[in-house]
Amino acid sequence: MVAGTGTDTEFGPLLLDRRARLSQRCAAVLALVVGAIPAAITAGLIWVSLGRPLLFRQVRSGLGGRPFTIVKFRTMHDLRDARGELLADADRQTPLSRLIRAVRLDEIPQLLAIAGGDMNFVGPRPLPPSVLAAFGALGRARCAIRPGLTGWAQVNGNTRLSDIDKIALDLWYIDHRSAKLDAWILVLTAFTVLRGERINQRRLTEARADLHRRQARAEAADVQATGATS
Repeated sequence: MVAGTGTDTEFGPLLLDRRARLSQRCAAVLALVVGAIPAAITAGLIWVSLGRPLLFRQVRSGLGGRPFTIVKFRTMHDLRDARGELLADADRQTPLSRLIRAVRLDEIPQLLAIAGGDMNFVGPRPLPPSVLAAFGALGRARCAIRPGLTGWAQVNGNTRLSDIDKIALDLWYIDHRSAKLDAWILVLTAFTVLRGERINQRRLTEARADLHRRQARAEAADVQATGATS
């Protein structure tokens, strides 16, 4: 009997991926059950603070850039200036909705996207297609895996970071992701909720260097391709 056939080698990782996805979806369903009471309380607080609608929906890009609709609890008013443009995020929040965002209660409905297979617990945060398109090849590379409820950028600065720094951290995670790293990110997420967002300069420097190497390789490949066709 021949062991370790080509078919086994080909479908082994695929089977593991399917099992991991199934585990995440089952965990999301369980989390939805456990989080039902906090979700109901959050909905009531938003009703008092902001009124209806209670939910915020927006199309985001998932695995391979495939669009899906993300659902979160609404945490901002629809306030606009004299030109009809939305005010800054900070000006559209209330003290109560700001607290809801700080402790991540607004994220509870996203468990539905994990249960549905559009997201993972850990991964780059899902962004609108227009935002990813503005980053070109880097935006496409960011869609190599499913987006997450929390991610490497979220536990290393999040809103304190520039967009390019978030991209750098997200791509570093994609290049180095593992079950151990995912578990560590979940632990760091809890610390971030408790102590607030802080930039980890060492990790950011490492991610920036990784991004620089990635861009250098891409430029070298473009030069080589141009030379081959000239």
